[in-house]
Amino acid sequence: MINHLRQLVISSSVLFAVLVTVYPAHSAPLKVLHLSLSAAETGFDPVMTSDLNTAAIEEQLFEPLLTYDYLARPVKLIPRLAAQMPVISDQGKTWLFTLKKGVYFSPDPVFKGKLREVTAQDVVYTIMRFMDPKNRSPYKFLVDHKILGLNALADQARQTGHFNYNAKVEGLEVVGPYQLKIRLTGTDYNFGHAMAQPMFGIVAREVIEAYQGDTASHPVGTGPYMIGQWIRSASINLVKNPNYRDERWHFTSQDPQDQKIVQAMTGKRIPQIDQVDIQIVEEAQSAYLSFLKGELDVFGVPGQFAPNVLSGTELKPKLQQQGIQLQRLVDPAIAYYFINIEDPQLGGMALSRIALRRAILMSLNDEEMIRVIYKGQAFREAFPIPQGVEGHDANYQSLIHYNPQEANDLLDKMGYKKAKDGYRRQIDGGPLYVKYTTTLTSQDRDLEEIMKKSLDRIGIRFVSEKLKFPEIIRAERQCRVAMRLSAWIADYPDGDNFMQLWYGPHTHENNASCFQDAKWDKLYEKTLALPNSPERDQLYRQLARLLEINGVTKVSTSHIRNVLIQPWVVGYKAHPILPSTWAYIDLIPEGERH
Repeated sequence: MINHLRQLVISSSVLFAVLVTVYPAHSAPLKVLHLSLSAAETGFDPVMTSDLNTAAIEEQLFEPLLTYDYLARPVKLIPRLAAQMPVISDQGKTWLFTLKKGVYFSPDPVFKGKLREVTAQDVVYTIMRFMDPKNRSPYKFLVDHKILGLNALADQARQTGHFNYNAKVEGLEVVGPYQLKIRLTGTDYNFGHAMAQPMFGIVAREVIEAYQGDTASHPVGTGPYMIGQWIRSASINLVKNPNYRDERWHFTSQDPQDQKIVQAMTGKRIPQIDQVDIQIVEEAQSAYLSFLKGELDVFGVPGQFAPNVLSGTELKPKLQQQGIQLQRLVDPAIAYYFINIEDPQLGGMALSRIALRRAILMSLNDEEMIRVIYKGQAFREAFPIPQGVEGHDANYQSLIHYNPQEANDLLDKMGYKKAKDGYRRQIDGGPLYVKYTTTLTSQDRDLEEIMKKSLDRIGIRFVSEKLKFPEIIRAERQCRVAMRLSAWIADYPDGDNFMQLWYGPHTHENNASCFQDAKWDKLYEKTLALPNSPERDQLYRQLARLLEINGVTKVSTSHIRNVLIQPWVVGYKAHPILPSTWAYIDLIPEGERH
């Protein structure tokens, strides 16, 4: 899911309250899970989501056909709305899904007080929405050119301005009320990963049409939770979905460390927690202090707080004495610098502009970033596909290394001369600067200092642009962000999930560098027809090299995720792919905590 670490929209602080069925009086106090997110939600229409924070909430509101086993490592696909794993035939070109019966959408006025059951037609409608040009879905790539007849329907919509949701699509055949056959344009054994994404959580057509123009404010899914109260960009309260089916905790594991979880949770009804209270806390310092006071139950430790929490790789004794638990894992993610190829200052494919971008990227000191920003909770990564993901190349050597002297020599050679103020000018004598975009957090203030120092080394003026994260995402899709340190965490453990970030047709979706190059695109398209193989890996290496040669991207780091868990949280295990697992855990009631 982006900060693409799948991340996050600023709206007026209007309170949205969804009033639903009246709950019976509880004989015991409500179990409330208290969490914080570092950036605001972008709205809850899954087709439009591209950020991790929003996806984490949507994981609880909506349900795709498949999901990932909570405990299995390496990760393993399992059914969610599907009654069983799909039947795959025709060398991976045909996928037959059978849905669970008796799955109902959460209550909404659109349903006029009646239960609304999910059918195969809802799956067809949900998939179609990703190809509707009006939605401009950042996750269109998961089905684009992959389902027979679906792209023709999208092409027709671009000509007419209307997407015909009533049209029959060859590759989306409703076999019966609970059965759907999906026919692909070619062999794709990874298609199941697409159908496990929270963005493919099933929606009801009548809900989408009833709230046309404001679908992001009216999430209606089949998940274990639904929206209770929502103050935009401030807080989100999730409550149990009263229509949720009788689903039981059923995961198994051979890992000895998981046996306590299995023993505590097996057979419990999902979800056990009554409400999830989520606060938007952009400053990590505030969230950390709230956790220490017991006001948050789980806390992902930002790099800058690692020294407060860790002694080497272990939790500090004072935290251990409080019963706090630590979980560590390497995220299947990359942090990478991108430069917008359409930017008036830095863009274009002229040799002089390519040299300019490469010089900028050579001025960036990744070891300084790891030391200052991440406090050692990251490591240098050169390849666009991280470890733990198919296609990763641990031996890849980047052409773009930290070398300010070489960068200065290159700029001198290309005619970017310095003025009296010590800063370089464009070749034609015009102003030259890098407008660098960050959020408003203290960590990003530290990042700005490093960026300015880096650019000063090569005589290029630094200009700061500060935006709320949702505004950054909007600007990126409009190709208005000149340069940024972004990140992407795996939606599924295959290299395609990363390489698609630079595919030309994904400009205005999730190709934030707005890089469009025919040679690169053709090579990338070849990878789509190949399974995980040495042949595909070789193409990935070529693609990575071309990004460097053209000065588009510099992959910087991968990160270690440190998660703190309060002693009263039961059954928690950090998952490398699922954006949230709140429905799978429990809490010891307050009166029983020691």
